[in-house]
Amino acid sequence: MSRKRIHPALKVKDLPADLKSLKFFKRRTPPGAMPGTLVPHPAAQPPRFQVLAYGPDSCREWEISEPRDLPDPKGLAEVTWINIEGLGDAAVLQAVGERYHLHPLALEDVINVHQRPKLESYGELLFVVARMPQSVMGHSGEQICFFLGQNLLLTFQEGLPGDTFEPVRERLRQNLGKLRQCGADYLLYALLDALVDHYFPLLEKFASRLEDLEDEILAHPHTQLTAEIYSIRRQFLLLRRAIRPLRDVINSLMRGSQELIGENAKVYFRDCYDHTIQLMDMLDTYREVATSLMEMAMASSSQRLNEVMRFLTVMSSIFIPLTFIVGVYGMNFKTDLSPWNMPELNWYYGYPFALFLMVATVVGLLLFFKYKGWLGIPHRLDEDD
Repeated sequence: MSRKRIHPALKVKDLPADLKSLKFFKRRTPPGAMPGTLVPHPAAQPPRFQVLAYGPDSCREWEISEPRDLPDPKGLAEVTWINIEGLGDAAVLQAVGERYHLHPLALEDVINVHQRPKLESYGELLFVVARMPQSVMGHSGEQICFFLGQNLLLTFQEGLPGDTFEPVRERLRQNLGKLRQCGADYLLYALLDALVDHYFPLLEKFASRLEDLEDEILAHPHTQLTAEIYSIRRQFLLLRRAIRPLRDVINSLMRGSQELIGENAKVYFRDCYDHTIQLMDMLDTYREVATSLMEMAMASSSQRLNEVMRFLTVMSSIFIPLTFIVGVYGMNFKTDLSPWNMPELNWYYGYPFALFLMVATVVGLLLFFKYKGWLGIPHRLDEDD
C-alpha cells in the first residue's frame, strides 16, 4: 500500500488568477453538540488499515479490513505502527478509539480536520496534530494525527493523494539507520522529520516561481501578475499557520517532561526543531519578496500608464500648434477693399509654405521634448563608464 509523494512544479496554469481556490475549513458539528461527537465529511474515504511491526531483527507489514483484527495494545513485544487512512466512517473510528482507549475529544479532533498543530497528553497516550504539506494552491495541507504509546504509534490520515511517510517505511523495510533499534518515540520523530523536510521543496518551488514573476514584471508587466502574486502570498499565510504551531509542538516534545519521549529521542527532536526555524525564516523572507514583487508590479503598471499618458500628451502637444496653423489658414476671408487680406492666399508657394511651417513646428517640438528628456529612455549614469 505504498505511495510516492509527488510535488509537481508550479506553473502559471496551476496558479489561480483569483482567490476562489482558497479553501477555508468549516466545522461540520452543529453549535452546542455533545463533546466527542463524530461527524465525518461526506466526501471522506472509508478507513483503511496498514500495520507495520518491527524489531531489531524483523519487520512485518500487513493490511487489515476490520478494527477487531488490530493488534492488542496490551503487551506489545515489538514497536507497532498502525496507519489509518481515510476518515469517512465514524463507527469504525469509534471502534478504533475503544480498542486503544483514545479520548473522545482527541478522536473528535481527528475527524474534524480543521485543527491547528498541537500537542496534548491523555494519560498513557500523547496526541500530536500536524499538517502534511500539499502542493495544491489554496490548501493548507492534509491533517495528520499521531497517538504515541508504549511501543505503539497510531497515525490518522485524511487519505488525500500523496504520502510523505513512504521514505520512513523504506528505511524500516531495508533496516537503514537506527529506526529498528529504537522505540516508538524515535519513530514519531522520523515521521515528523519527514513531514517537516517536505516543506522545503515546496517553498523552493514557490521561490523559483517568484523569481520568474520578477523577470516577467520587469519584461512584460500585466495585471494578471498581481493576482498571481497575491495568491502566492495567501498560500504563504496558510503555510505559516501550519509551520509556526508545529514548531511549538516539536519544542514541547524536545523540552517537555513526557515520559514517552526518551532522552535519546529528544536530541533528534532538537534537529527537527532547527528545521522548523529554518522554514519560518524562509517563509518570512519569501513573504517579504512577494510583497515587494506586488509593489513592483503595481509600480510597473503605474509607470506603464504614465508612459501612455506621456505619449498621448506629447501627441496632443504636437497637434495643438498644427491645429492652430490649419485654423489660421482656414480663415480665407478675401475682400479687395480690406487692408487685412491674407497675403498667402494669392501666393504661388502658399500651400507648400503652410505644409513646411507645420513640419518645422513638429520637428521643433520633438527636438525640444528630446532636450527636456520627455521622449525616449532617460540617460543612465553608468553609460559613461
